[in-house]
Amino acid sequence: MTQTARYTADSRDRVRDAVDMVALVSTRTELRRAGANSYFGRCPFHDERTASLHVSPDEKLYHCFGCSESGDPFKFVMQTEGVDFRGALESLAGRFGVTLQTEEEDPAAAAARQRRERLYSLLDRAATYYARCLWEAREAADAREHLLARGFSEEILREFRIGYAPSAWDRILVATRQAGYGDEELLAAGLAQRSRSRPGSVYDFFRAKIMFPTADARGRVRGFGGRTMEGGRMPKYINTPDGELYHKREVLYGIELARSAAAKAGRMILVEGYTDVLALHQAGIRNAAGIMGTSLTAEQVRELARLVGVVEICLDADRAGQDAALRAAQVAGSAGLELRVVPLPPGSDPGEVISGEGVDGLRRRMAESVPFVMFVVRLVLDRAELSSAEGKDRAFAELRSVLAPLPASALRDELIKLVAGALELSPARLATLLSNDREQSTIVPGGRVAVDPTVRAERSFLAMCVAAPEAGAAALASLDPGQAFTSAPLRRAALHLRGQLESPLAELPADDDELARSVADLVARAGRGGPVTADQLEHARLLLELACVERALARASSEHQPGITDLARRRQQVLDAIGAVSGRIEQVI
Repeated sequence: MTQTARYTADSRDRVRDAVDMVALVSTRTELRRAGANSYFGRCPFHDERTASLHVSPDEKLYHCFGCSESGDPFKFVMQTEGVDFRGALESLAGRFGVTLQTEEEDPAAAAARQRRERLYSLLDRAATYYARCLWEAREAADAREHLLARGFSEEILREFRIGYAPSAWDRILVATRQAGYGDEELLAAGLAQRSRSRPGSVYDFFRAKIMFPTADARGRVRGFGGRTMEGGRMPKYINTPDGELYHKREVLYGIELARSAAAKAGRMILVEGYTDVLALHQAGIRNAAGIMGTSLTAEQVRELARLVGVVEICLDADRAGQDAALRAAQVAGSAGLELRVVPLPPGSDPGEVISGEGVDGLRRRMAESVPFVMFVVRLVLDRAELSSAEGKDRAFAELRSVLAPLPASALRDELIKLVAGALELSPARLATLLSNDREQSTIVPGGRVAVDPTVRAERSFLAMCVAAPEAGAAALASLDPGQAFTSAPLRRAALHLRGQLESPLAELPADDDELARSVADLVARAGRGGPVTADQLEHARLLLELACVERALARASSEHQPGITDLARRRQQVLDAIGAVSGRIEQVI
């Protein structure tokens, strides 16, 4: 695992002191002075018509009276740019001219960090060189014509730093060697490859290709995708080989430009590759990224989970794209992401939809995105051979694991009617057949793998505490995290949130990404939910207490421990309290 240097506490303090809070927030919304130390503007975290976001420059804090979002400069950057605390710290340091100091490193770690920094610098230089070639080199005329003919504007091409690699074998070698980089660094960065015919010689890896720089969420170029301008048996695209910095499984093309819009919208649109991303961004759909192929990976999902709660997959409407959506659900569910599918016309991709139907046409289709479970049901029925009893049995067997775990809802009723009609069964008969396997199934609406109900209740309770910090502090204080939380990440989050609910993302350890992700997820869930009442919070707390008592009761019974009667009595008391709270909630509804 790559080790990164830790920044000193003094560095963090100096960054915070240097931040101009008004200038920072003004990059997202227009602010107007309303007093000596007071500014107001429209909140960038929710849609509103009136200015409810308050900024205090001296305290370097912000608070929205509409959605209750609040925090310091670090949280503001984390929320608006979709980065972790370290990313926010580095971004603010660069923006306000603060040099970060690292804690002492052992020589090997320091050397490794310095090498990575040189490789990042080398790749950035290469991206600049390729971009200049696209617009200035005579040889790149066909590449420019090709891109412009596809409808891409010069503005979007420059924003994504699209470039051109000359056909000569040593152009990037000469350019980078003059800047002081050696052949070994060029090979490590994936910019050069060794010659088979001339041992010891190297030559440019990319030649005569349109170049698409691929960067991480912080905007650091990690590699390239090169599109050939020639036909024949050559692959249309070649990518930087996996190496020290570039790993295709981790890449989300355009993530550095999409993250802010995605974090604000709470959802990311995923398309297959480079040109689809450009087409969507040019059309004003800025929360779009590419998965660099047709398989969403666990590494990509972890990156997405830091930013959003909903992923809308918008792949080509062919068999490969449909199969890709099925594979995507398996990895998206593990991170708790809600997966939706945007239906496209057969044989088309997002760019072609924009060309044929316009931006509004694609937006309409995106508005019609369906939960993954709906997509699966339609896909299975479309592919099934329903004219025979055997075909219907196979379809039912395939759909059973999809439909069985669905809770009672309008979506479940709609799907049961759809499937029952296709299989020529009554809805009641189909529901009876499905009920036999309900407990064994694992897929839930949105394509997520079913989360243990106990863990779901624990996460819901903590999100409610964040949404209602004053009442949440009392509710959280009444529980023993060691006993109440079965999930280790949530237990650690609960311990952090004690006394920290007013600003949950503050004081997070700079080197604890797991805790930061857990807390950020809770904050995002709290923001997406509505107002939390005291009874709703008490109901959630009692559910945790009930689960805790039932675990203790089961343990005492299996191990023949004393106190079973007292535990059973306590269980009934909690059940009675849950009933009373539920009654009050129902009266309000």
